[in-house]
This record gives sequence, C-alpha cells and structure tokens, in this order.
Amino acid sequence: TVDGRKVLDNVSFRVNKGDKIAFVGEDEIATTTLFKILMEELEPDAGTFKWGTTITTSYFPLDNSAFFNDCDLNLVDWLGQYTADNAEEGTESFKRSFLGRMLFSGDDVYKPVKVLSGGEKVRCMLSRMMLFGSNALVLDQPNNGLIDFKGVVLFASHDHEFVQTIANRVMEFVDGKLIDKMCTYDAYIAGAREEMLARLNG
Repeated sequence: TVDGRKVLDNVSFRVNKGDKIAFVGEDEIATTTLFKILMEELEPDAGTFKWGTTITTSYFPLDNSAFFNDCDLNLVDWLGQYTADNAEEGTESFKRSFLGRMLFSGDDVYKPVKVLSGGEKVRCMLSRMMLFGSNALVLDQPNNGLIDFKGVVLFASHDHEFVQTIANRVMEFVDGKLIDKMCTYDAYIAGAREEMLARLNG
C-alpha cells in the first residue's frame, strides 16, 4: 500500500529462464514499487519473493538522483566505487576504457558527476550495471536496446517499439492485480489484454 492506495494486491508470478518481461500500462507506481521490493529497497507489507540461487541482479531505477546529487566525485572516481577490488579494475586506465565504451572520452571522464546531463547519468548507470556482470536486470524505464542480453530482464517502458522488440512476456497492473501474458506486445494489445481483463473481472 502506497499513500493509502493498495498498488500490489496478492501479486504472484514465476520468472522463467531467459524471460524478457515488459511491465506496461498506466500504473507506474505499482511497477516501481514492485521493482523496489525485488531490489530490497522497500519492505513489502506482506508476502515474500525469492531469486534463484545462481541469480545476480542489477537495478536501473526510475530516479537516479541519489547516485549523483551532493556527489563531488568525477566520473572516473564515481565508477571506481563499483569496480571489483582487484589490480586490473582498480587502475585508472581500466576505468577510462570502460567509460570510453559508454562514449565518455578525453577530459570528459574528469567532469564532476553532479553536473552531468540526464542522458550522461543514464550512461553512467548503465556502466555501473555492466561492471556487475549480472544475469538478471531490473530496469525502470530504460531507453537502450537489450536484444543481445541473454539473461532475465524485467523492465518498464512506454516505448511501443522497444517493448515489441525486447519482450516475450507482458505484465500490467490493473487496480493492484496483475495481468500476465506470455506473448509479444502487439499480440497483447490485439486482444490478450481484453481476454485477461475479462478473466480478472469474471
């Protein structure tokens, strides 16, 4: 329950290997709340969830301001907070080359992170996620392609083409209840949603 409204009501689902699950629809609060619970940033009022024993997760939050506001670090040092504690990843050349892959070049890597644009902050967050090498990603409204990623992805997006390209499964919250359909986004819009709504209300 968020601000007196039940946003998740007895929600239950199992994620299969390789699932690319798109969370669509108008209820962004329900989706963000679910993601925060799955990432243990929020305690659920009731119920439990469990990741598989071999799963490692990375989270792309809807609001990334906590990672940048009031932070006096430059890009290299900011990324250094998330590199592994080993000789290779600890070097400045490793961090600079990693940032280079995310299109930060030259003296850009010495910019303070708090002055970065919104798009640059997104690239920083994606760099951080890549360092973790996780096999399950939870992304709250990303805008970059995930077609080649072999692991599990749970993501929210309003971009029709992006969802249609990535998702093999579509979920939507309606009045706290979950519609869960194993299909493409186009198939979902073409009729699967109505069928599931009828079942929910039946």
